[in-house]
Amino acid sequence: MQTAVGAARRSLRHLGRVSHSAMYSGYQQANVVILPAHLADDFEAFCHKNPAPLPLLYRSQPGETSCPPLAKNANIRTDISQYCVYKEGRMVKTVSSLQGYSPESGSGSEQAADPGFWSSMVCFYQGCSFGFEGRLKEAGVPVRNVEQGRNVSMYRTSVPCVPAGVFRCPLVVTMRPVPAAMLDTVVEVTHLNPLAHGAPVHIGDPALLGIPDISSPHYGDGVELQPGDVPVFWACGVTAIEAVLSSKPPLAFSHSPGCMFLTDIPDSSTSTHKPLTCDGVDSSDPEMTPLSFLMSDHPLWYSLASKRSVEKIRQLETIIGEDPGQRGIKALFVQDELLRSCLALSHASSVAITTGFPTHFMHNPPDETDGPPGAIAIATMLMSLGKQVTMVIDKRDVEMNQAIIDEAVRKGVLKSAVPLVTFEGSGPDAALDFLCHNGDPSKPRYDHLLAIERSGRAADGNYYNMRAINIKHLVDPIDDLFIAAKNIPGITTTGVGDGGNELGMGKVREKVVNLMPKGDLIACDVPADYAITAGVSNWGGYAVACGLYLLHTCPSHQRYLKKGLGLTTSQDQLQDWIANLPSVDKEESILATLMDFGIRSGKTGNLAMEVDGLTFHPTHSDIIRRLVEATQG
Repeated sequence: MQTAVGAARRSLRHLGRVSHSAMYSGYQQANVVILPAHLADDFEAFCHKNPAPLPLLYRSQPGETSCPPLAKNANIRTDISQYCVYKEGRMVKTVSSLQGYSPESGSGSEQAADPGFWSSMVCFYQGCSFGFEGRLKEAGVPVRNVEQGRNVSMYRTSVPCVPAGVFRCPLVVTMRPVPAAMLDTVVEVTHLNPLAHGAPVHIGDPALLGIPDISSPHYGDGVELQPGDVPVFWACGVTAIEAVLSSKPPLAFSHSPGCMFLTDIPDSSTSTHKPLTCDGVDSSDPEMTPLSFLMSDHPLWYSLASKRSVEKIRQLETIIGEDPGQRGIKALFVQDELLRSCLALSHASSVAITTGFPTHFMHNPPDETDGPPGAIAIATMLMSLGKQVTMVIDKRDVEMNQAIIDEAVRKGVLKSAVPLVTFEGSGPDAALDFLCHNGDPSKPRYDHLLAIERSGRAADGNYYNMRAINIKHLVDPIDDLFIAAKNIPGITTTGVGDGGNELGMGKVREKVVNLMPKGDLIACDVPADYAITAGVSNWGGYAVACGLYLLHTCPSHQRYLKKGLGLTTSQDQLQDWIANLPSVDKEESILATLMDFGIRSGKTGNLAMEVDGLTFHPTHSDIIRRLVEATQG
């Protein structure tokens, strides 16, 4: 069979410019770049830093025209049907052969080769996404570009690759329309082919990659989506061509997009001629197989996480769903709300957190001990992950909350101070102006809003505690931010609650009305995209912090988050994330600080080391230990 493949390879120069994906599925195909030897080390480093678009199969020796590890009896000067020729960063022509190419003549004619010229050139062979199209067909997935007789669509994105030496350029991606119901199949099949670019790096709205018009690809042909299809994007080896254009070598060559070098190596995921970890993910481990999750419809956007990480976050969700206080919270549970919230927060760069439930209206301060510890735990982990965090609080609480934050920093509970802001909702455009720069919906200040144990507005416009007492006079209209965010693309929201009257619990309002005491009156009417329910809201905050850690140590998710670029995590980063997980000591410390400020337990009103009537030891401390053990186990 290899002889037949070799014969097919040798005949390519007579075929003209064609897409080989339909013709030679079943064998790995390669993108090819040929560069001057003095640039070879830089380019190899560029490949290693950007493994998803540039999975390196083989680097030749200077002047070597064969590639024994990939193909027998190959000749890179003749075995591609069309080559691109570049001079000083410009593509000057295409040729059907490099057999006799000489820089002096600039020809590709059949003349004597210039040994001195070729001895100064190095060939790079890189995996190609055409290598998995046969596998998709076997799995029953329609390959639209093949169906439509077109080359795959390729787009230049706004995502910068990690630079190396003289090489720097934007990521190029391919797009294949996929039926939404088959996304997990597609993700798994391509994940098993890491040398053919592996799993997708983006699923959903092309604008999120900076692609303005999906019908006008920069390379290849336009491919039409069918009803029910979702655009799915893979890192593309044409990234190497962009790197050549930007680095402006005196002379370079590449395959013409769609005209690949055909190897003798089957594209089977069991191929062992290279490690299956070239993009940082061990594709041989079934627990690392990614699963897809719909995050948003407007804009359309999915995320990925490995089966192992998903299972661990579901375990966290089970732990926080326990109800020792007999609140009936299990009736409000919706599976994977914790997971989806953590995924959205992982993608976010700027997060606004709000908390505060002044249930004790007869005391000063009226606030309770549930909420602030969970908010601080989330903020601590988010900042450790390099995200901007802002706390949105009631104006009446500014000085006290600033003092609590300062004390948390002093005690080492928070790694640094969190900025505090207020929102009083003056004017019809106040929420939009708060959320977006100059009130422009295309320029949001925040990617995510998170409310934890924050008093939520009921259907009648009032705010009720669990005893159905109206506390509206103690609450600023922060709900308006969540309402406005619904109409601002790019902002997602989370609500964490334990009774149904908290901001964001409007997503499960019908359950609250029907199943919770006095639910028809107290139920929050303002929904969040993700509604996390917990036996105590602080537990939800601890679980979010743990879930974020799990996602940032999940190679499958990190690869997707970073678009397959710059996948390394330093040991110092990892240790910092571990240090910023919740712990019994830290949470006990922040609870003691709240008590020092006169903040009371929610259910009993006791000024004691308890939350919602449950003492810190053993109830809360046990939950924290179990969450951390499940995270690190």
